[in-house]
Amino acid sequence: MIQEVADIEYNTERPKLIIPEYGRHIQKMVDQAIAIDDKEERNKVAKSIINVMGNLNPHLRDVPDFQPMLWDQLFIISDFKLDVDSPYPIPTKEQLLEHPEPLGYPQNFPKYRFYGNNIKRMIDVAVSWEDGDKKEGLILTIANHMKKSFLNWNKDTVEDGVIFNHLFELSEGKINLKNSDEDLSDASNLLKTKKRYSSSSSSSSNSGKKNYKSSTNRNRKRN
Repeated sequence: MIQEVADIEYNTERPKLIIPEYGRHIQKMVDQAIAIDDKEERNKVAKSIINVMGNLNPHLRDVPDFQPMLWDQLFIISDFKLDVDSPYPIPTKEQLLEHPEPLGYPQNFPKYRFYGNNIKRMIDVAVSWEDGDKKEGLILTIANHMKKSFLNWNKDTVEDGVIFNHLFELSEGKINLKNSDEDLSDASNLLKTKKRYSSSSSSSSNSGKKNYKSSTNRNRKRN
């Protein structure tokens, strides 16, 4: 009895599983395949292991790269020690340990953050257009949107000259409305839609509440 307890194999004493998802049995099958001296026999065993690995992932059978993925995982489980003929390119340990190139993430640090990054893109598009009524209309639309964004950030009124100066700065001097006779929309008109939405939402929320006060007053009159 003592001898049987001593022969018990604990997971903490076993070699670490390279791909734990396949379990200990697949790992032992791969280790046994590595120990086979005859290469032809190793190839047969490797194909059998691939079939077992495929049966463990039936939901991936329709994936186009399913078979190449299994063969890659077979070599990874063997720690790239398995010498067999693969129908696909054999990966190397260096390729597995190679770090991917970092993705370039746009780092935008706008001076006037309350306008957002889309405003700068719209300004760049307006600058690229040819002069004409269409370009002037786009520039005025951008200026009005900038004014609305400014008012959402700062509830106080803002002069059109401030917006024109910011537009001149963000366009790097290519759009100049400082001496323009154009007037932007009033602050009350720009924020009217927001107020209308807030009032409608509050009224809809109040409509769902029962008027308990009126009902109690009605009961008192009856008494």
